[in-house]
Amino acid sequence: MAIPYSRYIIGSLPWYSVLMVSGIFIAYLLGTREEKRLALPKDSMLDMVLVAVPSGIIGARLYYVLMSLDQFMQNPISVLFIWQGGIAVYGSIIGGTIGVWLYCRIKKRSFATLLDIAAPGLALAQAIGRWGNYFNREAFGPMITAPVWQFFPAGVLIEEGGAQVWHVATFFYESMWDLSVFLVLWLIRKRVQKHGDLFLWYMALYGSGRFLVEQLRTDSLYLYGIRASQYVGLLTCAVVAVVFLLRLFRSRKGLVTLGALCACSLSFVRLLIPENTVGIELMLTLYLAGGVILWLNKDSPLYARILLIADAMVYLALLMTGQSMLWHSPYFIYTGLSIPLYLAIPYIQIVGQPITQPQPQPKEA
Repeated sequence: MAIPYSRYIIGSLPWYSVLMVSGIFIAYLLGTREEKRLALPKDSMLDMVLVAVPSGIIGARLYYVLMSLDQFMQNPISVLFIWQGGIAVYGSIIGGTIGVWLYCRIKKRSFATLLDIAAPGLALAQAIGRWGNYFNREAFGPMITAPVWQFFPAGVLIEEGGAQVWHVATFFYESMWDLSVFLVLWLIRKRVQKHGDLFLWYMALYGSGRFLVEQLRTDSLYLYGIRASQYVGLLTCAVVAVVFLLRLFRSRKGLVTLGALCACSLSFVRLLIPENTVGIELMLTLYLAGGVILWLNKDSPLYARILLIADAMVYLALLMTGQSMLWHSPYFIYTGLSIPLYLAIPYIQIVGQPITQPQPQPKEA
């Protein structure tokens, strides 16, 4: 299993294509089930797939080309040679989303509703599609030198200089994360407050996981010296945070909104601030401000208070033991995974009860 037996399932038919098409088909089936549950017009999901797939392919190629212009400057026509490889997941999401938006504008359909019925299936399709990277022997991480981790699926064997070398199986980690995202979305799909929320949660969950996994990859696309998809993932999480905080603010819970703002800011700031005295002081200030506001306001959920205290204790413990180097320790994984937990603070207050409790069917946006 550490080495795929072939890139092709039969003849010249690649596993990558089969897995991608299978993922799309399963997403379509899940979407049609949601279409019936929400009493949407017949074939809404089919129409969306027929629009999203080609626009997603175009977006995936354009994203890759824009991030790799040097490869295409000598032979611009090669931009069209998509069969030679070179697509990006975030490009497909952006392209597909734009295509569906245009379709909804023309057909007078609810854009938010269609995104919601597609979100769980999209996450599952990504979980399936990532195994195409396994058969292509791509999207892997750095070399594994510790023998204890030299096994599949923790690592995969990649040929280098005529020898098989163990590398981190980042495709597997992302596939498992995407599968987890699907399960979460499927469980909460009937409990969201309004249409569009499920897709927002998809953006936040997938974005936080991609932020972590991208840090390990050795084939990342770079833009101005930074890993493009890593920070696109972080940006999508920030967009979701802004949406939730604005909705909370509009509900006239000023002090509660301020506490949630401090908490959400904490989850992003610690990923970006320098590891020096100023950064530590800023972190401690956000912990203190968020904690005081959340504890003084009786409308703040207990979940938020407990999360902030527990998080502060972890940070202080790592700080005192000299293990808080964000980009070089398990703390990095912890901070990335905690982003959705912090985004749940404003959302729980918007909904008025924990998102794990059943809620009425969402109203049309």
